[in-house]
Amino acid sequence: MQAPVMVLNTNTKRETGRTAQLGNIMAAKAVSDIIRTTLGPRSMLKMLLDPMGGIVMTNDGNCILREVDVSHPAAKSMIELSRAQDEEVGDGTTSVIILSGEILCLAEPFLMRNIHPTVIVSGYNKALQEALLVCKQVRCLSQHAAVSLVLR
Repeated sequence: MQAPVMVLNTNTKRETGRTAQLGNIMAAKAVSDIIRTTLGPRSMLKMLLDPMGGIVMTNDGNCILREVDVSHPAAKSMIELSRAQDEEVGDGTTSVIILSGEILCLAEPFLMRNIHPTVIVSGYNKALQEALLVCKQVRCLSQHAAVSLVLR
């Protein structure tokens, strides 16, 4: 058996372990921060220069992410997540990127305390199950009771 041959650019640097994890979080946070200001009642337009040299002004997260050229694998994954959201649902591309960026940012302190990523993901799954349970309970209650449950 021959060892696999990897063809990489001479300037390519390979990272592993904690450094790679933290780098991925920073890249995801950067993509999230690009479009964070386009969401909400005080959303701001972004001025982009398209490949043809024209100027595009938009606050559509999906449009912005289509125009952004990234090389980091985690940032590419975030943009692909946005595209998948757009294809499946047709809306929510900005929200899914911002939520993904925040979830990864909240995982960073746990990684710094040497908690294994599978344990962190397990905690996120438990939180998801609890959130779904609360949503199911809220759906069955009257409006007044639902507000008190959420505020609890």
